[in-house]
Amino acid sequence: MARTPQDPQIRINEILDVADQLFFTKSYHGTTIKDIASKMGVAQGMLYYYFKSKEELLEILLDRHASHLVSEVKEITCLNNVSPSEKLALMLAAVLRKISYKDGHLLNMIYDTKNLHIKDKLFRKIDIWLSPWLLKIIDEGIKNRDFCISHPPTAADYIKLIMDFLSEVIYEKTSADILSYRLMMAEVLIEKALGAKEKTIHIMLTDEP
Repeated sequence: MARTPQDPQIRINEILDVADQLFFTKSYHGTTIKDIASKMGVAQGMLYYYFKSKEELLEILLDRHASHLVSEVKEITCLNNVSPSEKLALMLAAVLRKISYKDGHLLNMIYDTKNLHIKDKLFRKIDIWLSPWLLKIIDEGIKNRDFCISHPPTAADYIKLIMDFLSEVIYEKTSADILSYRLMMAEVLIEKALGAKEKTIHIMLTDEP
């Protein structure tokens, strides 16, 4: 049996890494705690020492993905020589790329009817974590006169609604043509919500120019 590392977080990350892999290849419901333990070469009891259930493991795994996303958004917000419009587009693209992770693997777990209570809790956390950074970008745009709005929180709420809509589109595995059209519509609506100039926000889901 593998020896448990002294730092509990090391073992927790190992469990999450294996669970993430198995949830993707076998599906969440098709994976058992026994499967995860077997893949790691440890006893099931070791997993239950760190996680009360497979559901708790899933919730913490999703929190980890959300935390990585927030870290990426923080870095985007602090970029130098990048306009607020570009920062906002980069932020939205980062969110959508995370949503598209492993061909929608995360969304399939989140939108599973048996996991909707986890989805609601996760989305509330993401809203709380991302809102300050979104508002920071909007405030910067107002100061730079890139955006012209009187109530930034309302604009932020509209942008988050648009992000939710795009999440649904990606979850439904809409064709590339329709997704492209809806992204363009989202860009137009966000520009209007911010009082920004036309064609200043362009959301790219890849790193290609």
